[in-house]
Amino acid sequence: MSADPTPSPTSSAATRAEYCAVAIAEAFRCDGEILCNPIGNLPLIGGRLARASFEPELAITDTLATLTATTPAVGRVDTERVVEHWNPYRRMFELLWNGRRHVMMGASQVDRYGNQNLAAIGDWHRPKAQLLGFRGAPGNTISHTTSYFVPNHSPKVLVEAVDIVSGVGYDRAAELGPETSRFHEIRRLVTNLSVIDFEASDEARHSVRPPSLGAPVGDRRRGRRRHRLRAGGSRRGPRVPGADNRRTGTVAPPDRPRWPRRPRSPERVRAQCQGPERVRAQCQGRP
Repeated sequence: MSADPTPSPTSSAATRAEYCAVAIAEAFRCDGEILCNPIGNLPLIGGRLARASFEPELAITDTLATLTATTPAVGRVDTERVVEHWNPYRRMFELLWNGRRHVMMGASQVDRYGNQNLAAIGDWHRPKAQLLGFRGAPGNTISHTTSYFVPNHSPKVLVEAVDIVSGVGYDRAAELGPETSRFHEIRRLVTNLSVIDFEASDEARHSVRPPSLGAPVGDRRRGRRRHRLRAGGSRRGPRVPGADNRRTGTVAPPDRPRWPRRPRSPERVRAQCQGPERVRAQCQGRP
């Protein structure tokens, strides 16, 4: 009896979920020291893969209210966790309102400009189906970098125009002006069949397109995102007096990219972690 020529699957064969996890991890490449906040099992695996592989400066949470110095395995309660920072809601908002967060959310609908719908399907006044609601999508998309993961690629999800706008896309962000949309970036859309970004040429607005096979998006951004703070300035460029900025009274020149400020170093975070003895004990990793 002849042997079956068809090779049998082995434990080393990559699954589609593993491909998706790697694609999700690549969305966080070159982010540096910001909060990596993927939502959902597979995005969580991808985010922690990025931290463990090529972005060790990423800050990650334990999915509750602390940032961890280690990269715990997803779903393993016996993994060692070293707490480095107490991160309740009030401090989470300090991070996200200043652009120092990259969230990966789900989406029920996404259009070509990155507008996202999580609220309802159909007419707003009489929807066919009520979904999660707007949740944090409006604030997330306008305050910091956002990516999306769609586990089931279909024409019902990737649409010409979303029924209701929960997350702000590039066309609507442009209407808000450069000051309001300074932290807006829809980085990547990962599905079970494709990886899509929203890069724009000089002649066209941001719209969906397959990522370049020659120069990944992360490589193009590496030179700008990796540099440290400069004396007398920031990642956004040198200070310019007289411009309208509610925090410092200054903004970067219009020809300079404006990137989020770096979070404080772990040593500084631990030094400034004040509060009741219980909070100090958690920051120091004591039970």
